[in-house]
Amino acid sequence: MKAQGSYVKQLDDALAFMNESDHFLVVSHVQPDGDAISSTVVIGWLLQKLGKSAVLINESELPSRLSYLHQFDSIVNYKQAVPQQKFDAIISVDCADFKRIGEVASSFASEAKLLNIDHHPTNNGFGAVNVIRAEAAATVEILYDLIERAEISLDLNCATAIYTGLLTDTGGFRYSNTSPRVLEIASHLLALGVHGNELADHLLEKMTMAKLKLLQIALNRLTFSDNLEIGWVFIGKDDLRDTGAVPEDLEGIVNYALNVDGVEVGILFKEAEDGSVKASLRSAGKANVAAIAQDFGGGGHVRAAGCRLEGSLTDSIDKLVEAVRKALV
Repeated sequence: MKAQGSYVKQLDDALAFMNESDHFLVVSHVQPDGDAISSTVVIGWLLQKLGKSAVLINESELPSRLSYLHQFDSIVNYKQAVPQQKFDAIISVDCADFKRIGEVASSFASEAKLLNIDHHPTNNGFGAVNVIRAEAAATVEILYDLIERAEISLDLNCATAIYTGLLTDTGGFRYSNTSPRVLEIASHLLALGVHGNELADHLLEKMTMAKLKLLQIALNRLTFSDNLEIGWVFIGKDDLRDTGAVPEDLEGIVNYALNVDGVEVGILFKEAEDGSVKASLRSAGKANVAAIAQDFGGGGHVRAAGCRLEGSLTDSIDKLVEAVRKALV
């Protein structure tokens, strides 16, 4: 393992945390993506290998396109089945901050201890034990190191989940976070039998008819700043219902704004049912969108971040676009 110093100690502390209890609650962030769900099932797999039991849970509906993952069906939808017990030992994966855990936090015991494993640079270390590695392309990269540190051999189910998290969080190994270490891990996973081409086709190429309809709506609304450095689209609260789309169909739409030549920041605005507006920001590199998102109570990475804004859709667009404009000056 190519990890040194304090990171190795963090991994050892995480393994010690996992060995101290017999039963765990494993949670990832609301509106989970490929890395969040993959990290959830990988931790579940590791806990089983350590002779532990766990409840895997998420506040939101799970992306159906990830249903091939081992243990996917065992992840509890908190809104449909609230656990009747309180949990003393919590493992949070891929949550940039505590509030991203959502309503699941209501199932934590008052004296609960939490292991926080994450790769977001804006993570403030909210766990009793923290493994935070901003250099990691995805949280599953950290979990790969954790499993290696535990000297446990990967099987195909776990390898497929780790590859899924890497594939989705690197944009098919195209983003700037695609490090030599990422490709080294991916090579090992392919050697174990992971079907990388099939996963890439399923996760990155195919889309539902509902998503296509949603994309058509979004592209009709694509707007640019006067200097063409900022591009944005918005999805109204009725658009998902009208097209039959689901939240996971929003994934990737922001890139259509960013990928126009000359655009430095792309933004997707999504109007929520409660009247707030969720924004996903992507940067070509000139702007640190994590810092921008933090000013609005959000966070993320330098090139990919998100936040929630209160107020109308129009006001939210005006405020965030102006903040991005100032950041690009």
